This record gives sequence, C-alpha cells and structure tokens, in this order.
Amino acid sequence: MRTLGSVGRRLLSLAVSLLITSFIVFMLVNALPGDVAATILGPNSDAASIEALRRRLGLERPLLLRYAEWLGGLLTGRLGTSALSSTPIVSIIGSKLAVTAWLATGAMLLAVVLAVPAGLYGAVRRKRADGVVISGLTQLAMAVPHFLVGLVLMIVFAVRLRWLPANGYTPLTRDPLQWLRHLVLPVVAIAVVEAAMLTRYVRSAFIEVLGEDYFRTARAVGWRFVPAVTRHGLRNASLGVVTVAGLQLASLFVGSIVVENVFLLPGLGSQLLTSVNQRDLPVVQAIVMIFVAIVLVINTAVDIVHQLLDPRVRTREEAVGS
Repeated sequence: MRTLGSVGRRLLSLAVSLLITSFIVFMLVNALPGDVAATILGPNSDAASIEALRRRLGLERPLLLRYAEWLGGLLTGRLGTSALSSTPIVSIIGSKLAVTAWLATGAMLLAVVLAVPAGLYGAVRRKRADGVVISGLTQLAMAVPHFLVGLVLMIVFAVRLRWLPANGYTPLTRDPLQWLRHLVLPVVAIAVVEAAMLTRYVRSAFIEVLGEDYFRTARAVGWRFVPAVTRHGLRNASLGVVTVAGLQLASLFVGSIVVENVFLLPGLGSQLLTSVNQRDLPVVQAIVMIFVAIVLVINTAVDIVHQLLDPRVRTREEAVGS
C-alpha cells in the first residue's frame, strides 16, 4: 500500500509539473518579439488586414484568458488550429509524432543492445589492452555529435555504396521494407553516440558488481562466470543502467531535431523548426509542450521503475512516509 502511495505521489507531482510547464511554455512562446499577424500576412499587408487576422487568431484577448482556453484544449485533446492554414494541429503533428517516436525508441533499443555486452566486456577486460581500447573508443564517440555521425554514414552508405537512401521517409503501413531502409541510417547515427555514453555507465556498474562480496562468494562456491553475472549481478547492475537509459530516451526525443533535419525526416523536430520560421505560434507551443510532456512522463516512469526494482528505495520511501 505504501508503494502505491509513493507511486500516487509521483503521479501527482507529474500532473503539477505538467501544469506549471504548460503555463511557462505558453508565456514564453507568446513573449516572442514581433507581430504574428503581420509576419503571416507579409510586409505588404495593410493595417486593416492585420487587425482582422489578429481578431481571428484571438490575439486581442487577455493573455490569461487565452492560456485558460489553451489549457482546456490540452486536457480534452484539442491542440487548437494552425495560424497559417487553420488546420487542426492534431492532424498536422499526428503522423510526425510517430516518426519521432520510431526514431528515438529504435535508437535507444539499438544503443542498449550494443552497450550492455560492450560494457560488460569492458568491465571484465578493463586491465587488458582490448578493454582499454573499448574505453577509449567510447570516450571518443561521446565527443562526436549526432549530426556528424549521420553525415559520415550518409556519405559512406548512401552516396558511395548506395545501399540505403540518404533521406526521406516511407510510412510503415505503406511499405515496411522501405520504412526500415529509411530509418536505418538516422537510427544508427543516434544509437552510436548514445551507446557510447551508456557503455560507460554499464562498464562502471559491472565493475562495481564484480567487486561485491556476493559475486565473489558465488564464484567461490563454484558458479561459472556467466551464470554468476546473470543470476547475481545483472539485476544490481541494471538499476543504474535503467535510470540512465530512461533519461537518455527522454533527451533523445528532443535531440532528434537535428538528425531529422539531416535526413529530411518528417518528424516533430522538423515541423518545429518549420513552424518557428513561419511564426506559427499555436503549432510551436503545441510541439514544445509535447516534447516537455514526453520528458516529464519518461522521467516519472524511470523513478517508478527504479523504486520497484530496488528494495532500498522502497524502504527509504516507506520510512519517509511513516
């Protein structure tokens, strides 16, 4: 029951954080300099047309009233309409959210698949030459930005070898094979850097596990190395790794903006930059709010999972609660 209470407190904290964030996002977006209506109509527009557009967009109403209406729309799943095309924002960003989600989750899954064995191998061989090489390579990869890895992959596999498309996107429902081929390069571009960072955490976690008394005892009583790691070390090492991977996944959704533009993927990041350039503020604030909500939800989920996996956290929570 106390665990359920702790989860409930975290969910309540999430709701409050989302409420506060929505207010900050709305105020910051609407504080941007310039007249939105004049920007949309262009430099040759007359004052009457600008004023008419301002009324249509509701810009003449009090700011707090506009925020209350926007918040009500968020709570009911209505994100408003585009200032440029009057198209519902939900229809504009619906498919684009799927592209960003596929990109971020695919990259994170690949990063975990690469990082866990590499980190374990680096921990076991940390005093050998190959272990030092793994540590050096991960350190180097962490310093390389995602877009640079993407450009190198594009030159090698799309321009030189012509194995994969350099840019564009095909929906999964239209052609699954082309969908996969278009996602390979951007997913790998992100996963390489994220795997390097995660490998460092996995390596450190397993080094700590290998030095624990329970692991040495398991080896002393006859357990082979792999079963000992799987049975006694994997869960303990996974606690920190799950936390780091979750935080990386949250940052991936925001960091995918640059990669989407490098590979011309029609995701939320590309739409955000387009809407900023066009001064389409309703779309901008909706996308920013979605990104912030994703980060907060993932961070809360990581906290809850960490609490469920680690009995020490549950004990501390129960002690505080009592």
